[in-house]
Amino acid sequence: MERKDHMDAFGAVSLIGFALFLAFNQVVIKVTNGGLQPVFFAGLRSLGAILCIYAWMRFRGIRLNFGAWGPGLLVGTIFAAEFVCLFLALDLTSVSRSSVIFYSMPVWMAIGAHFLLGERITRIKAVGLSLAFTGVAVAIFARPDEGDGSLIGDLCALGAALGWAASALGVRATRLKEDSPEMQLFWQVLVSAPLLLIAAPFFGPLIRELASNHLWGLGFQIIFVVSGGFIFWLWLLSLYPASSVASFSFLSPVFGVLLGWLLLGEEVGPLVLTALVLVAAGLILINRRPRQVPQNV
Repeated sequence: MERKDHMDAFGAVSLIGFALFLAFNQVVIKVTNGGLQPVFFAGLRSLGAILCIYAWMRFRGIRLNFGAWGPGLLVGTIFAAEFVCLFLALDLTSVSRSSVIFYSMPVWMAIGAHFLLGERITRIKAVGLSLAFTGVAVAIFARPDEGDGSLIGDLCALGAALGWAASALGVRATRLKEDSPEMQLFWQVLVSAPLLLIAAPFFGPLIRELASNHLWGLGFQIIFVVSGGFIFWLWLLSLYPASSVASFSFLSPVFGVLLGWLLLGEEVGPLVLTALVLVAAGLILINRRPRQVPQNV
């Protein structure tokens, strides 16, 4: 598929589905942290993903290309830092607080894309980002308190948001953009796996109260989240404007509220419905196709 300058129906549907997937992923990480120390969990995830992504590349006939080793090491290191922050955040603070902070990423992504990629933040996009963020805030703060948060956990979530934006921009602004999405992700897991596993002992015992559901959570992370989901997201990022792709992540915490209602019986009231309207309006503005200026003949 050729690169597009605006979001189309296929991209929108794909990103909405991916946002739902990410919402469920937050719950999986929170639960699995109960059996595996967060940084060790993140390292095992990257280690398993190396094997899965390599097998996929061999199956697809995609050759390994280590030419862009400088950007690869940089993006891989950022990737490791991002997931140290995210997994610790979901261990130290509530899912709701972590989600609303972590999914502020599109703001940092849009700012970075403005300066590094030439994707200008127009007034309409700025209004759209503001509406979407307001909608997420309304949805999250309308939920019952699910647990105490901590300042350190909240700061970790912010660090993860900045890391997510930085890794995506690193792919788009360097020679890595010429590689396939699979090779881009392979760099990230290849570099992050040893860094995370070396760092893990400094964060406490590696094994907690391990049970079968924690192993299922680890397998879900390796196969579906990293090996499948991230490749899909990087592929979409190669097709559509970075700020437009990132903007759909505002839906993930909103979907988290809906999953709480469907799976956990949490109440969904008028404030949540208001939030969904605000997010939808924001996305429409962010992805509004620029008007074509007639050319003089």
